[in-house]
Amino acid sequence: MRDLADSTRIERFMGELGRTVPVDVRIYFTGGATAVLRGWREPTIDVNVKLIPDRDEILREISRLKEQLNLNVELAAPSDFIPLPAGWEARSPLIRREGNVSFHHFDPIAQALSKIERGHDQDLQDVKEMIARDLVDPEEARAQFEAIEPELYRFPAIDPTSFRDAVKRALRTD
Repeated sequence: MRDLADSTRIERFMGELGRTVPVDVRIYFTGGATAVLRGWREPTIDVNVKLIPDRDEILREISRLKEQLNLNVELAAPSDFIPLPAGWEARSPLIRREGNVSFHHFDPIAQALSKIERGHDQDLQDVKEMIARDLVDPEEARAQFEAIEPELYRFPAIDPTSFRDAVKRALRTD
């Protein structure tokens, strides 16, 4: 079992990766890493990332750092679970740039929709925090859900009716 990832360990991962990756890359943090770096959860079990571009030299460096830092790093993002809302990259705030690496939080709306679809207690609590911290506007998230709804057939594990109902419950503003 690897150590839990707190903000200090995630910051160290960013610094080390930025010093060693030889090519330009954007790395998007999702899930627990966003929660930890934004300050509403401390720590997380693993650091979920998406790389663009997804290149072998970057993956090798992440694998090396994962061992060196005794840190769980996984390739996982909302795009693995739901269709991505248009404009997700523009809504993915920059954390900072280290060397050739631009670190971003994955689009909070896409993260929220993905978490709602999963429906775990921790995920739904994260969505509440994202709304409370003004990272997600419920109206915009509902609009983005409606935009991706016709594409849900591409994700056979999703029950569209259940997902729609969960979005309504999670994004209520009463």
